[in-house]
Amino acid sequence: MTKKFTHLLGIVVVLLFASLDLMAQTKTGSINGYIKTSDGKPAAYVSVGLKNMNKTTQTDESGSFTIKNLPAGTYVVKISAVGVKAQEGQISIAEGASATLDFSISESASQLDEVSVNGYKTPNKKPVNLGKIAIAPIDLPQAVQVIGNQVITDQQANRLSDVLKNVNGVAFGENRGSVSGETFFARGYSLGTNNVFKNGARATSGGMPEVSTLESIEVLKGSAALLYGGVTGGAVVNLVTKRPKFEYGGEVSMRGGSYDMYKPTGDVYGPITKNLAFRLIGNYEDAASFRNTVNSNRIYVNPSLLYKINEKTDILLQGDYLKSDMTPDFGIGTVNNQIIDIGRSAFVNAPWAYNNTNTVTSQLNVNHKFNDNWKLNVLANLQSYNRNYFSAERPFADQLAATALPYGIAQRNVTRSKTKEFTYNQQINLNGSFKTGNVTHTLLVGADADQSRTTSGGFVFNNNLTAFNYGNVNLLDPTTYYGSGIEPIATMTTQTFAPLYRMGTFVQDLVSITEKFKILAGIRYTFQKTPRTVSTNLVTGVQTLSVNSLDKSKTENAFSPKFGLIYQPLKTTSLYVSYANNFIQNTGTDINLAPLDPSTVDQYEAGIKNDLFKGRLSANLTVYRIANNKFAQQALLNAQGAPNGDANIKELNGKTLSDGLELDITGTIVKGLNFIAGYSYNFIRYTETRDKTVYTVPNPTTANPNATRTVTLGGVVEGQRLVGSTKNTANGTLFYTFQEGGIKGLKLGASAYYTGARNGGYNDTKIQNYSRLIPLSAFTTFDFSAGYNWKKISLLAKVANITNELNYFVHENYSVNPIPPRQFVTTLSYRF
Repeated sequence: MTKKFTHLLGIVVVLLFASLDLMAQTKTGSINGYIKTSDGKPAAYVSVGLKNMNKTTQTDESGSFTIKNLPAGTYVVKISAVGVKAQEGQISIAEGASATLDFSISESASQLDEVSVNGYKTPNKKPVNLGKIAIAPIDLPQAVQVIGNQVITDQQANRLSDVLKNVNGVAFGENRGSVSGETFFARGYSLGTNNVFKNGARATSGGMPEVSTLESIEVLKGSAALLYGGVTGGAVVNLVTKRPKFEYGGEVSMRGGSYDMYKPTGDVYGPITKNLAFRLIGNYEDAASFRNTVNSNRIYVNPSLLYKINEKTDILLQGDYLKSDMTPDFGIGTVNNQIIDIGRSAFVNAPWAYNNTNTVTSQLNVNHKFNDNWKLNVLANLQSYNRNYFSAERPFADQLAATALPYGIAQRNVTRSKTKEFTYNQQINLNGSFKTGNVTHTLLVGADADQSRTTSGGFVFNNNLTAFNYGNVNLLDPTTYYGSGIEPIATMTTQTFAPLYRMGTFVQDLVSITEKFKILAGIRYTFQKTPRTVSTNLVTGVQTLSVNSLDKSKTENAFSPKFGLIYQPLKTTSLYVSYANNFIQNTGTDINLAPLDPSTVDQYEAGIKNDLFKGRLSANLTVYRIANNKFAQQALLNAQGAPNGDANIKELNGKTLSDGLELDITGTIVKGLNFIAGYSYNFIRYTETRDKTVYTVPNPTTANPNATRTVTLGGVVEGQRLVGSTKNTANGTLFYTFQEGGIKGLKLGASAYYTGARNGGYNDTKIQNYSRLIPLSAFTTFDFSAGYNWKKISLLAKVANITNELNYFVHENYSVNPIPPRQFVTTLSYRF
């Protein structure tokens, strides 16, 4: 596998470099520059354009900008941003040459922070990292949303769910036992572990990543298979950590809140030498919960180094470490498939339950600029994730089950697991721009590979029991919740090693036919290999390969195309339509017992992106349809033509359909007033499933050789919304910082979040006698914030869920977790 990828990567690199000189040849020139604040710090995300021309860009985090593909001549460069006094400068460039023009603005870095230029700047013109190329979202035929550090800071976010509730179309789906990676649904599809990235590399969300110190969170909605391979069709989430800076500074803060929550944080950065800069971020969190006996203890450290070899090449080395110890909590359970209000704080898990995780990530990122038009990025990422878990599982008292217990009684079967996972990711991306006649191309070519190696343990309890019940609990009787308090003895007897290999290569071209009409087209080839697992008996030392019908590894491959048309009638407006597809892995086998092929999912999207009031407001609207015409469902007949009673033998002949609409609004209408808002609608349902069919098949016994039995098959009820998906979501956040007078520096903010109706439990089938759906009603929560900034000190306080709304999130089947009640949190910080 490694040789195959090495050869493929070598061919790609040779072809790229062989064509590079020819494609890079151009007679156009460029204007480069640097913008700094009055205190000598870089001014990031300031708009830079050519007066009376449709040529605009923004400064990056280092304050630098480049305007490319300019014929020889004299130009007037204009800079502007919210809270920045506009400036102009004149410069001349010769044919094929570059010229430099720098600016110094009268505002300081802290003044820019006060008007939230970095956090609330209209996102349509700011390139996103997860696009693997510096293309502004207004030029992409796909919905993109970026939540910046200012939003994360103002809302005092702690978890990924705190941030993503600002992203319309992404709905929270709880997390397993409240300790695994949080689960989200986007456009009706669950975002699995493949859909979360950190600085562009695939990353585990186990242990729940630290978000309070992030620079931003980027969300690319819909299919992202062209760039990332086997991801679900809902969205890709990229966590962007903060980078080193070549000026000294930092911040220390203390956050405290309800239920004994304490969280000190430190952030320091600066130059080590002229070409080497560092940054070190760390925090510690200790907190109880509104849930009885639930606690969390976390340590996070994020060091990074940036080495600028020269003006064309830099190397960024980043790492982080997260130790997260949290109490597993499966919520309050159900009785007869109904949520019973036994109290928001009721804890029915075993009192000794624990979940301890350690996550270490290291990433090397090399960037090289051949010239103003062509850039190369090479990335290598390593992540180690260890999990140590022991807990009783989700409680449910179900009288309707075949093994019915008395009313309100639920079993508490335990799970013991110990997992080690190593993930490796390598990428190489070449991007550049060139012309063929009057047509401009922005080309991206790349290759990537992932390898993961997971080792998990199998346990027995109290010496020889393969299953253990901690003790039945009466969900309606709090005196039974604690149980015996005795932790069973769990002994690891087996270890299972499961490797996985992925690789792919892709090409994408943004073709500017004219200034108003553009085409984005690309295609990706993805190969995935899942070898058979190896189990080791720790008592005997005997190793065993997993068994499948072919006695070999499962291999999958797919082509993922993407095509979009973009029309920009105005500099501030973009209309687009696009098509893309991705593939979804399936479990089980076909009727010949061969591994099941992946399902191919088609996505159609249309939208309009607008920047209004000179960039002070952006309003984007998206509509989409996602069709899975090869949905896996139980096969009707087996290979012998007999009725199939095995749920793992499947056929790709079902269908699902997801329709939706998304609206997001971001703005800084007046100085100091920042807001974000959004609304989404989604309806994902089964449109074609197996009809109810009853077969009579032979079932001979010794006593009756002619005995028969019936096999009844039937798919999910058509038209029913998929469990976990949310029909409507809406969000709105507004913060205002007073700019003048005696109350200058006072900050007030308010947020509202609406979560629509959704279903927990199981989708209904055509053959069942009763429903196992758990309908969940819609709810809205409101937060209010107030704070004060004085020189380098800031204080911000928030009351969350002011109305003390009570509702629930249901993960998987019956893991029913109440939403947090009214809570208070405050953060005191000092910048230096």
